[in-house]
Amino acid sequence: MTMSAGWYLRRLSRMGPQEVAGRVGDTVRRRRWRSARPDCPNVTDARFTAVLPAGTIAAVPPDAAKRLIAEADRLMYGHAEFFGVVRDDMDDPDWWCDPKTGRRAPWGYAFDVPYRNEDAVGDIKQIWEPSRHQYLTVLAAAYAITGDERYAERVAEHLRSWWAANPPLRGVHWISGIELGIRLLSWVWIRRLLDGWPGAADLFEDNPVALNQIWHHQRWLAAFPSRGSSANNHIIAETAGQFAAACAFDWFPSSARWRADALRSLERHLRSNTFGSGLNRELASEYHGLVLELGLAAVAEADAAGVPVPATVRLVLLRMTDALAAVMDNRLRPPRQGDADDGHGLILDGAGTDRWGSLLATGDAVFGRLDWWPAVTGTDVRTPLLAALIKPYSKNGTAPAVTRPASRPAHFADAGMTILRGPEEIWVRCDGGPHGFLSIAAHAHADALSVEVRHDGVDVLADPGTYCYHGQPEWRQYFRSTLGHNTLQLDGSDQSVSGGPFLWTRHADTRVLAADTSGEEVARWSAEHDGYQGSVHRRRVELTAESQELRVLDEVRGPRRAVQLAFHLGPAIAADLTGNRAELTWTRDGEGRSAVLDLPGQLSWRAHRGETDPPLGWYSAGFGRKEPATTLVGTGFTDGTEGFTTVLGFRG
Repeated sequence: MTMSAGWYLRRLSRMGPQEVAGRVGDTVRRRRWRSARPDCPNVTDARFTAVLPAGTIAAVPPDAAKRLIAEADRLMYGHAEFFGVVRDDMDDPDWWCDPKTGRRAPWGYAFDVPYRNEDAVGDIKQIWEPSRHQYLTVLAAAYAITGDERYAERVAEHLRSWWAANPPLRGVHWISGIELGIRLLSWVWIRRLLDGWPGAADLFEDNPVALNQIWHHQRWLAAFPSRGSSANNHIIAETAGQFAAACAFDWFPSSARWRADALRSLERHLRSNTFGSGLNRELASEYHGLVLELGLAAVAEADAAGVPVPATVRLVLLRMTDALAAVMDNRLRPPRQGDADDGHGLILDGAGTDRWGSLLATGDAVFGRLDWWPAVTGTDVRTPLLAALIKPYSKNGTAPAVTRPASRPAHFADAGMTILRGPEEIWVRCDGGPHGFLSIAAHAHADALSVEVRHDGVDVLADPGTYCYHGQPEWRQYFRSTLGHNTLQLDGSDQSVSGGPFLWTRHADTRVLAADTSGEEVARWSAEHDGYQGSVHRRRVELTAESQELRVLDEVRGPRRAVQLAFHLGPAIAADLTGNRAELTWTRDGEGRSAVLDLPGQLSWRAHRGETDPPLGWYSAGFGRKEPATTLVGTGFTDGTEGFTTVLGFRG
C-alpha cells in the first residue's frame, strides 16, 4: 500500500501551522543527515549503575519464573510467534525479512525506504517487531533467574548481529521513533538483567559499536519527535525510551539535556494523552495498557537513577491504573475498543502470563489497591522487578495527596464510556465517547453508540477487533467500519469518514444523554451522534438485573433512509437464527450456557460468517489473526417515526 497525492493533501488538512512548520524542519534535517553523519563522542570510564537491588530476583514467584524459562527455551530453539506468524529462525534471525510474504526490505538511507509499500518491503510490522528486542529481554531475564550463561550468550550474539546489520540511519529500523524508543528501553533492561554476567560490560559500555548505537538512537529521538496530530502513544514510547536510556546510559555529553528534555515531554504528553478520569484519550484499550507500561518503566528508571519526577507523572499513572481496574470484566479483560496491535512497553514474562493482571499487580505494589479492585490471582516476573525500583506512591515525598474513587466507577463522562454490570457476571460497555484522539483520530473506529456484551468473560456481542494495519486495505477498512461494530449504519456509509488507514477526515460527534448505573434493579444509558448528515442516531440501553435482560432501542431522527443494524457474536457463540429470533449457545468451563436474542421485526435478518467479498463475519483475537464468527445483520428502512428494539435475554 502506497500513499497517494490525495492522502497527503488530506493528511496536511488535519495539521495546524505549527505542526506543518515542524514537519518542514524535519524534512530539511533528514536531507542534511543523509550526508552529515557525526560519530559518537569518545566515551571513557563508562559504568552501568542502574542495577536491581539485592534480593530482587529471589522475589520472583516460582510459577512465573517457570513460564519465563519455558518461553526462553523456546526462543533458544529458534521458535517464536509474531502476530500469528510462527518463526523458526530466531536462533539466527534475518532482521530485514518478512516471513509472512517472504520479502526483504531494501537497503538504503532510512528515510528513503517506502515502508508503507508491502510490495517493496513486506509487512513492516512483521519486520519491526523482533527488532524491538523484547524477546531478548525475556532471554536476559531467564539468565538473571537461572544464571545459565547460554541465555546471556544468545542475547549478546543477537545484539551484535543486529548492530552490524543496522548501522545508524540505514534501513527500515531507523524510520519510526516508536521502534527506536522501545528498543532503547529493551536495551536498558537487557543490560540490567545481564549485570551478573562477566561479558555484560564488554557487550555494552566497553563496546564502541554499542555506544555508537545508543548515542545515535538518542540523537534520532531528540531530532524527530512525533508532532501535533501524531503525538499519541508514539510520543510516549519515544520519550520513555529516550528518558530511560539517558538515565541508565548517562555516558554522553548530551545525556543530561536528553534526559531533561525527554522528561518534560513525557510529563506533558502523559497528561495530554489521558483523560482526567484516567482513561487513555485514544479510546483504544491496548494503547491504554501500552502507555501505562511505558510510564511505569520510565518512573522505574528515574527512581533507580535518583532523578526527580514531576508529581503529575505519578498521578496520571495512578489514575490510569484505577481506571483500568474499574473497566475490567470479572475475568480481568478490559474493553475491546479501537485499534489493538499487541504492542507492549516492556516484556519480562513468558506465555500464559496475564498482561492485565500483571498491570494491576504492579499498580498494587506501587500505588496500593483499592477495596473495589478485582482480585488478581496470577503471578508475573515484571511486577517484583519494577516494584524493586519504583518508590511506592505513599512513600514518595513529591507525590500529592489524591482522592481516589471510594467505589468502582462505572461512567467515565470525559471518555464517554459507561460500564453496565448485572448478575451472573453480565458486563456491558456502551460507547458514547469522542471519535478518537487528536485531529486524525489515528486509532479510532467508526463505532459510535456500539455496545459490547460479555457473560462471565465470554464475548457474546463482540467488538471484532483490529486484525491489520498495513498492506490489506479491504480488511483494515472492514475492522474499522461502522458495519464492523454492534451499532447502526445508514445508507451503507460509515458514521465518520476515513481518509486513510490512520486518518479520519470527518468525526461523528457523540453526546451521552443519560447514564444511570447506581440502581440495583435497572441500569440505563442513552446517547446520540450526528455522524449521518441530516439524521441523528439515538440509542438507549437498559440492563435489568432480575430478568438478566438487556434491551437496546435504536431511533433515527430524519428522512427515510436505508438501515443496516449489526450484531457481532463472539467466536465461541453458536447461533440458530429463525426469522428475527436467534438462539445463542456456548460453553464456559465445561458448562453449557444460552441466551435468546430477539431482533427488530421491521428488519430482514441474515446470518453472515467468514465472508470475504466483501469481508463480514470475522473476529480478531490479536493482531495478524482472524477467525470466522457469526454476524447478524438486519436490513430495511427507517422513516424517523419508529424505533428498532433488540432484547438479549440470558437464561439461568
